[in-house]
Amino acid sequence: MTRIVIIGGGPGGYEAALVAAQLGADVTVIERDGPGGACVLTDCVPSKTLIATSTRMAVMSESAGLGLRFSGGPDGIVGGLEVDMANVNKRVKDLARAQSFDVAERLAYEEVKIVRGEARLVEPHVVAVGERRIRADIVLIATGATPRVLPGAEPDGERILNWRQLYDLPELPEELIVVGSGVTGAELAGAYLSLGSKVTLVSSRDRILPTEDADAASVLQDVFLRRGMNVMSRSRAAGVERSGNGVIVTLEDGSKVEGTHCLMTVGMVPNTTGIGLEEVGVSCDKRGFVEVDKVSRTSVPHIYASGDCTGILMLASVAGMQGRIAMWHALGEAVQPLKLGWVASNIFTDPEVASVGVTQQMVDSGDVNARTVMLPLFTNARAKMQGFEDGFVKLFCRPSTGIVLGGVIVAPRASELILGVSIAVQQHLTVDQVAHTFAVYPSLSGSITEASRRLMSEHAY
Repeated sequence: MTRIVIIGGGPGGYEAALVAAQLGADVTVIERDGPGGACVLTDCVPSKTLIATSTRMAVMSESAGLGLRFSGGPDGIVGGLEVDMANVNKRVKDLARAQSFDVAERLAYEEVKIVRGEARLVEPHVVAVGERRIRADIVLIATGATPRVLPGAEPDGERILNWRQLYDLPELPEELIVVGSGVTGAELAGAYLSLGSKVTLVSSRDRILPTEDADAASVLQDVFLRRGMNVMSRSRAAGVERSGNGVIVTLEDGSKVEGTHCLMTVGMVPNTTGIGLEEVGVSCDKRGFVEVDKVSRTSVPHIYASGDCTGILMLASVAGMQGRIAMWHALGEAVQPLKLGWVASNIFTDPEVASVGVTQQMVDSGDVNARTVMLPLFTNARAKMQGFEDGFVKLFCRPSTGIVLGGVIVAPRASELILGVSIAVQQHLTVDQVAHTFAVYPSLSGSITEASRRLMSEHAY
């Protein structure tokens, strides 16, 4: 029986463990925090739970436009709503623990052994946990990553925070400064804005979400500004310090921003130091990320790696797929290498931003020849009924064949709507085929088929 040791119990680890166990291997998962890893316990699951609460708050606060009145306070629905942050955070942490328990139960059902502790490779085929030594035929590194610390802005867990420390706050931050306007910064800035915090978002670039679709970022930034967020573009933080019951963020130009709390979202660093990778010959890049090929192999043939420690699209879905691919390959199953062009991603803001396949930047730069259509969401009947005005559906297709190459959706629950576009991209469907597919009327998904009909009607191919 093949002995497999997996270091890390997040999506890149536990998904791999399930595949390996189902294929008859003897599997041990070593995890220091608990089943599900940081993704379940401190990162993805908690943040999206908080965001779900904030989205509900935003919907309620904007219900007056639908003809609803709330008599709970003198200022209408907004004045009558209160956020019980202690209970919100309790629910967040309870749900995370419950999800971790579910992961543990599933692993136990598949007879995967779980060892709690810090792991280190002491020989190419030996993993140490304390004094214990575990021999392995195959090793999978799935150790994840940790929030990057900006020198001069070290988190203290009280006023200067990383996103893993948010859920211990007893009260809603009155004035929250978010440093970093990438995905995590935008998600949490929007969430706390909806919950009632006064939010300042410090962005070193000329817009939020600098690596995402520019049209999507523009829509989201307009929404943030309309809702009262202070977005400081082209402003780079140089340091953060405590000041009484608040914080002062100093920018590189010498100006200062004051608030009650500061949230640092300035990237991730891989958890790859001190685990024996260099000693056994596993190559890492200059930033410390494990170098892998498209079937998750490292520079050592029997050692694989998956998830955030590889630096390849830091998404739970990608981590899980990398882990599964690693086990299929290691155990001799037929396997398709990881194709990043098929990866669907979502930013859990309000509205959400989902994308898959070819990007607008690739089209604009001439790297990809594609025809594009962008259909505003406010033309959609269901969007009008529900009071949704911000967003769009954008599709890309090949001019000659009409094959769908990708798309971007900015809408409520875009994370659910993108699946249809993902299927079209992966299965090489044409806009004709999508256009002739029935969509419910009225529905937001109807904008996908409508966008396809518009591309089809252009007689571009």
